[in-house]
Amino acid sequence: MSTLKYISSYPQQIKDQAIQLIEQGNLADYLLKKYTTTHNFVSDKLLREYAVAIKNQYIKKSSPLSQVIYDPKIHVINNALGLHTFVSRVQGNKLKSKNEIRISDVFRKCPEPFLRMIIVHELAHLKEKGHNKAFYKLCCHMSSDYHQLELDMRLYLTQLAINGDIY
Repeated sequence: MSTLKYISSYPQQIKDQAIQLIEQGNLADYLLKKYTTTHNFVSDKLLREYAVAIKNQYIKKSSPLSQVIYDPKIHVINNALGLHTFVSRVQGNKLKSKNEIRISDVFRKCPEPFLRMIIVHELAHLKEKGHNKAFYKLCCHMSSDYHQLELDMRLYLTQLAINGDIY
C-alpha cells in the first residue's frame, strides 16, 4: 500500500493498526484527539528562537546554530523532514564552521510536538552525525517520547498524503 510509505519500516502490527485507522476513516480523529492544536512558530525568527531554546536547555556546549529556517525546497517525499548542514569555510588563517537547520515547510502548520521532534532530531546531529544508538539516546534525552512522536508524525504525513490538511 503506497499510503504507508512513511511507516514502511515499522513492524507489521503497527502497519496493520494504521491500515485499520485509514480504512475506517479514523486516522484524522486519532491525531486530532491526541494533538489538538498547531504551533505558533510560523516565522523563521520564531523557529530559530524555539530551536535555540531547546539547544540551550540540553546541549549548551555544542556548536552554535548560524541559521534555522523553514525551507520550501525540502520535500517530505525525498525522506527529508529537516536537514542539518555543516559548512566549513576558510576565512583568512582560520577554518570557520556553521551549523544550519532547515525544516520542511510542511511543518509550518503542524502540532508543536511534531515540530519539536524534528528539531530535536536535527539538534542531535550536532553531537552525533550518524543515526546510531548514541544519536537516538540523545534524542530521547531531549524528548522522552521521541519514538512515539516520530510514529505519530509519520501517521500525520500519511493523513496529509491521503486527505490533505486536518488542522
